[in-house]
Amino acid sequence: MQEPPALTLPTEPPARPRLPSWIRAKFPGGPSYLRLQGLLRSAELHTVCEEARCPNMGECWEWGTATFLILGDTCTRTCGYCAIKSGLPQGLDLAEPDRVARTVERLGLRHAVVTSVNRDELPDGGARVFAATIRRIRARAPGCTVEVLIPDFKGSEEALATVMATRPDILNHNTETVPRLYRRVRPGGRYARALELLCKAKEMAPQGVTKSGVMVGLGESWEELLEVMDDLRAVRCDVLTIGQYLRPSKDHLPVERFYPPEEFLRLKEEGLARGFGHVESGPLVRSSYHAHEQAPPKEH
Repeated sequence: MQEPPALTLPTEPPARPRLPSWIRAKFPGGPSYLRLQGLLRSAELHTVCEEARCPNMGECWEWGTATFLILGDTCTRTCGYCAIKSGLPQGLDLAEPDRVARTVERLGLRHAVVTSVNRDELPDGGARVFAATIRRIRARAPGCTVEVLIPDFKGSEEALATVMATRPDILNHNTETVPRLYRRVRPGGRYARALELLCKAKEMAPQGVTKSGVMVGLGESWEELLEVMDDLRAVRCDVLTIGQYLRPSKDHLPVERFYPPEEFLRLKEEGLARGFGHVESGPLVRSSYHAHEQAPPKEH
């Protein structure tokens, strides 16, 4: 397969580039969306859908699915791509796991996705709250599969083991970008640490599903994306998501390039050829997009 032509990137990209015609998101506001919004407000819960301004919020909420954001809405890190507010979080809500579980039960979800902000000020990075949330969901909704999108816990194997002891159906940790861009895009993270986390998770639960995601459009090359795929397969990562980076505001990193749909298709083909069990690739794909299709069947 012939490689795409080399990119010529502008030295100063426009602050607000016009969105291409293939990027279209459903405007939120349908009846299922409003019902879910009401449930989340009454339970005093956050979603990453809202906090990170996900373009799929209208579509997913209409289907009655959402990604719960635990450990508050304030992140201790400041990544160049993320719309979630940063600062010093206040306190820890130990009743949050049960509120999440009750909402999952009320919604009748078959697949629940739980993520969090980074809580680097906590000794375990919030791992025990993740574990408690998984246990409470299983108690209230035993037929529901659970996916967790976790932070890197600053490389703590003990914190990871706390989460893995509950055997989540999918353990997700995003690499987000290529190694060369980490310092600019994800200054609080480490590429090698992300791979090590996925490797350790697979060692702790060899039959479990591991997952990671990458954004494109931040200045990476095609070859670098393929190398990330190879690195993820080397640590036996099972599922890969690939989506277009969209700039949340003028204070965030600019979009260097919009990938057309045919290149997302080619990236999916490259991923499947490398042995990923599932690859979700498209302009509006985010970590939890169509997540229910990636979960293993629930044993009864």
